[in-house]
Amino acid sequence: MLGKPVIKNTRISVELLLELYGKGWTEEMILESYPRLTREDIRAVFFYLNECLRQELYFPSKASA
Repeated sequence: MLGKPVIKNTRISVELLLELYGKGWTEEMILESYPRLTREDIRAVFFYLNECLRQELYFPSKASA
């Protein structure tokens, strides 16, 4: 995945899950579309994002929120 962080034992990137949430997908929609994921996997994405922000390991995008 070109160095992008992924959910353990999958090729599903953290970036993809955040993008889906940003587009309005619910946790249930994600779990239906990606049956290998668990609720704990999704929580881990947000924990990871929180740690990145806490350690200032994020990279601002060119698009504004």
